Amino acid sequence: MTDSAGKALGPGPGASATGEGLRRRRRRRSVKGTALGLGVLVVAAAGTGWALYAKLSANITADDAAARELAQYEAERPTALVRGAQNILLIGSDTRSGDGNARYGRDLGTERSDTTILLHLAANRRSATAVSLPRDLMVDVPGCRQSDGTRSEPVFAMFNHAFQVGGSGCTIRTVEKLTGIRINHHVVVDFSGFKEMVDAVDGVRVCLKEPIDDKAAKLKLPAGKVMLDGEQALGYVRARKSLGDGSDTERMERQQRFLAALVDKMRSNDVLLNPVKLYPVLDAATSSLTTDPELASLRGLYQLVRGLRDIPTERVQFLTVPRESYVYDANRDQLVEPEAEKLFARLRTDRPVAVARNQPSGASAPDGKGDPAPAPTFHGNTAAEHTCG
Repeated sequence: MTDSAGKALGPGPGASATGEGLRRRRRRRSVKGTALGLGVLVVAAAGTGWALYAKLSANITADDAAARELAQYEAERPTALVRGAQNILLIGSDTRSGDGNARYGRDLGTERSDTTILLHLAANRRSATAVSLPRDLMVDVPGCRQSDGTRSEPVFAMFNHAFQVGGSGCTIRTVEKLTGIRINHHVVVDFSGFKEMVDAVDGVRVCLKEPIDDKAAKLKLPAGKVMLDGEQALGYVRARKSLGDGSDTERMERQQRFLAALVDKMRSNDVLLNPVKLYPVLDAATSSLTTDPELASLRGLYQLVRGLRDIPTERVQFLTVPRESYVYDANRDQLVEPEAEKLFARLRTDRPVAVARNQPSGASAPDGKGDPAPAPTFHGNTAAEHTCG
């Protein structure tokens, strides 16, 4: 095509699409197509992400009953003394209700706290201290609202009686009365959830000094290094009579060593930083969790644990509250004072404690951080101390 002067022109609107004009139009279509494709992918990814977020959040059960119980007795609860420090009560329930838990015994309509751990997170998130509270510890249990709506009478009884009578709300009030520490959050997990968590990280390795053959726990393992799946891990942390000296104290120490190995496994495998590995762990965990309403969403859980990945494993500590046989019944426990109060006071004020194996609880040792009072050392272990070192 030419103009009136005979000069050649590019292809007009009706001409065949060839040459530079065709290439320009192709580039424009390509850019538009690419942008559209990316837009679709972004929308799809956002939709998938939201669907996964909603599913995981919906897995968590909010413990509204405990929230009402605590609100009713707010005036008697301890005051949080250090801003930013967090105290979370972790409760392992021995409920037999539900398909996943029924195999461990008959559902009698009640449940008890099989394991209870007070987890203290330092305000600077540079340390975490997990304190096991024996279920046989003799304590003052306040009057609490029961599942049938009536209120129980205050009683001096074993610690796990609180959960049986009034659930997590009663357990929190009992712990706060015992320790003077305000509980900011709580998490309840059942047998099924514990197993699924272990399976989600492909098992946890422990080291056994001798073989285990516990018919009650349905557990048979060889001596040496053993990788436990979820079912085996549950039997391992719950077994009592066939392992060690048969005491609940030895069982709690075994639980602490296992939790240390679990923490180390998750950190060493980068589970917390890898979405592909993290999702099944979150799905398993959230499916079995009952928490206070503030934690009953992925956002709530994330806000709580986002700083935990930076805590060195040697600063994740496990110990049992100083205890001894109850003076009136050798099968029960009582606190050892003043060592127990030393521990509670330091957690209340967010001051450091130290743990060491074969160390009498409450012994003082310099903490090297300018604390005017020496940091007491308690019998325990850290997540850096491998069970199979």
